[in-house]
Amino acid sequence: MKVLVVEDEIVLGEQIVAGLENNGWVAELSCDGIDALYRATSEPWDAIILDLGLPKLDGLTVLKGIRDENVTCPVIILSARNELTQRVEGLNAGADDYLTKPFQMVELVARLRAQVRRSTGNTSPVIQASGLSLDTRSSKVTYQGENVDLTALEFKVLSYMMHNIGKVISRTELVEHIYKQDFDRDSNTIEVFIGRIRRKIGSDVIQTVRGLGYRINGN
Repeated sequence: MKVLVVEDEIVLGEQIVAGLENNGWVAELSCDGIDALYRATSEPWDAIILDLGLPKLDGLTVLKGIRDENVTCPVIILSARNELTQRVEGLNAGADDYLTKPFQMVELVARLRAQVRRSTGNTSPVIQASGLSLDTRSSKVTYQGENVDLTALEFKVLSYMMHNIGKVISRTELVEHIYKQDFDRDSNTIEVFIGRIRRKIGSDVIQTVRGLGYRINGN
């Protein structure tokens, strides 16, 4: 799952990115409003964390621009502006959540997980399908009650598919959501990851939809 972190304080932004990556997310940093608006509307994201006090273009303008371009992923405002009117303004502009600075990383991660789950129609922190169970809080995966050990990239592939149960997902879409933009992407590696996962959970759970991609059914 991929997150755009929009924060003009570079040290803090890098700390947020590192904290998210330590919790299994793919995170990228944008440090000004113009760059943030461009990247938010030109690349696929599972969520956006947005500061309001940005150079070049303020955060509320960025947020309104994102929603005007029909970007529907969750947006969490992370700002030092903590007045009630400012929080209401942010939520009314299209934010899904509002967290004030200073903050604890554990709370930001929890709010992010909750928003991404809801955006994909999963209200429970434990997502289940076809004998698989993925606990979004602990990143624990089980199949038919047995623990499944996955590499970091295998987990990212399976997690994205579990968040999108029943949806046919192309190799290109998976690549866009498990790698950073500047990574040497190769959609052919997705086949390798799918093959490895299948060897660990059985060949029938992840279905190949010929010419389109892969799917995990919700039964």
